[in-house]
Amino acid sequence: MAGTTMAEVMAELAALEDPRAREVNERHGDDHGVNLGKLRALAKRLKTQQELARELWDTDDTAAKLLALLICRPKAFERADLDRMVREARTPKVHDWLVNYVVKKSPHAEELRLAWSADPDPVVASAGWALTTERVAKKPDGLDLAGLLDVIEAEMKAAPDRLQWAMNHCLAQVGIDHPAHRARAIDIGERLEVLKDYPTPPNCTSPFAPVWISEMVRRQRAG
Repeated sequence: MAGTTMAEVMAELAALEDPRAREVNERHGDDHGVNLGKLRALAKRLKTQQELARELWDTDDTAAKLLALLICRPKAFERADLDRMVREARTPKVHDWLVNYVVKKSPHAEELRLAWSADPDPVVASAGWALTTERVAKKPDGLDLAGLLDVIEAEMKAAPDRLQWAMNHCLAQVGIDHPAHRARAIDIGERLEVLKDYPTPPNCTSPFAPVWISEMVRRQRAG
C-alpha cells in the first residue's frame, strides 16, 4: 500500500472506530476506539512509510499516532524529533509504544536515557527509567546499579504514578537479573510497599517488586 494518502488512512481509521473498544481503552487513559489487532493489520498492509508516519504523528489523533509508530523507521528520527515526540505523547499507550518500538531502536537511545531520567516532567522521566530498565536487563555494563537503587529508595515512594511504575519496574529488573543486588532490591520493595496492593488478575505476576522478583527468579531456576 505504498503511496497511500493521509486522507485514505484517516478514513480507514475512522471506519475502524468501535465504541466498545473506546470504552475499554479510555479506562486505561487511551482516547481511541480502534482494536489494536486491526490497527496492526493495517500497519502490516501499509508497510514502512516514514513520511506518512510523520504526517500521522502530527495529527492530534491517538489511533493515528499509534499507527505512525508501527510504520515509521525508528533510526530515521533525530534526537530532537524523539525528544519532541515524547513530550507530545499524551496517552499511556502512545508513550509506551514510542519508547519500546522507536526510541529503544534509535542510535540516540542512550543520550535520551540520560537526559530524560533527570527531566522535571515525570512522564518524560518515566521514559528515561524505561530505557534504564532495558539497559539493566540487556546491557548493564557501565551502569551504577547500587546508585540506581539509591535513587529508587529515595524517590520512588513519592513519585507520580507513571514515574513510580517505571522506577518500580527498574527495581524489579535489578533484583531479577543481578543476584548481588537482589536482597537489597527486595528489601527496598518491602519497606516502600509500592504497588503492594495492586489488583492482580489470576495467573498474572504481581507488580509488587518482592513478589515479582521472587517469581521471575523461581521461573529462571525452574527453566
